[in-house]
Amino acid sequence: MITKKQLLSFDFFLLIMIIIIGIFGILIVGSASRINLYGSSAEFKSQILWFTTGFILMFATAFIDYRTLCKFYIPIYILNIVLLVLVLLIGSGNSVNRWLFGIQPSEFSKIFMIIYLSKYIDKNREKINNINVLLLFLAATLLPTLLIKMQPSLSASLVTLAIMATLLFVGNIKYKYILILLIITIPIFVIVLIDVLRDEPIILSKFLNSYQLGRITSAIRPDWSDPLYYQTKNSIWAIGSGQLKGKGLYNGTINQLSYLPESHNDFIFSVIGEELGFIGCIFVLAAMLVIILRCIIVAGRASDNLGTLIASGVAGMIAFQVFVNVGVATGLLPNTGMPFPFVSYGGSSMWANMIAIGLVINVGMRKPKSMFEG
Repeated sequence: MITKKQLLSFDFFLLIMIIIIGIFGILIVGSASRINLYGSSAEFKSQILWFTTGFILMFATAFIDYRTLCKFYIPIYILNIVLLVLVLLIGSGNSVNRWLFGIQPSEFSKIFMIIYLSKYIDKNREKINNINVLLLFLAATLLPTLLIKMQPSLSASLVTLAIMATLLFVGNIKYKYILILLIITIPIFVIVLIDVLRDEPIILSKFLNSYQLGRITSAIRPDWSDPLYYQTKNSIWAIGSGQLKGKGLYNGTINQLSYLPESHNDFIFSVIGEELGFIGCIFVLAAMLVIILRCIIVAGRASDNLGTLIASGVAGMIAFQVFVNVGVATGLLPNTGMPFPFVSYGGSSMWANMIAIGLVINVGMRKPKSMFEG
């Protein structure tokens, strides 16, 4: 039951920041879908609907004690696996299987994994550095990661790994394990990099689809005439053409003339850069930084280890998504199709991120009982 004391602890600052970034996103989606010209207003209206319903999900999550919710971490994990398997069997999409009854299970998998992994680490916090406990932790993470990769959705699978890495770090894993991981991964990274620099990569071709491999090679060896580099090329042009102040909302020529595919989703940052310029880019990045820092502050002030892990997991998830989205839009990273949190068009992404913020607010509201409370 929610007490008056808990209501007074409600994080209204974080709520206001989400409102600001959400409204900003709706305006940019409207421009990206060209509602001022010949474009349909369906996406603009849908984004408003998803943001509004996302608020309901956020408040519902905020007022359900996360400690009670995490007691069901095993059923939540099982539900996650079932949904990811179902989307492979009966899912829909254009050449991919990512949607199940109109939603993307891979987006909600991020939340499920934050809950499961946080509870797992909290429950085993005294023996988290036991090799058997760590191996089970890794296995539990790799299963949904591989299922998401099979859709295929490389970007969403990478978010799961980012959440895992964040929670392991916050969960006080010994540095020797981090060192061992670096000793293993650095040579692998070098080998993969050498392989990618070949005219025809051999190793990566065994693990990635041809279009995924093409995106990686085009990012490392940019070829402006390569069709796979078309989105990135136009994205860079759009951001650069915005200069300091931008061309004005609804006045971006590259966006408005449809030279930027997926501008309402994966390349929403390009629209911001072209129409609102460097100032608009700094605004949206600063707003996201404030939201991420707020999550970290809540994690540091949490009443228990479980709350610290959950808020940290959300911070890591949001930070990674922003980093990859902006990296792709600016040509620093291969095109992976990562939505910008709270700004990109998409119902599943919006709902998952709003639920995540609800978890953070939840953690901030809960305080340990004193010896005088019943």
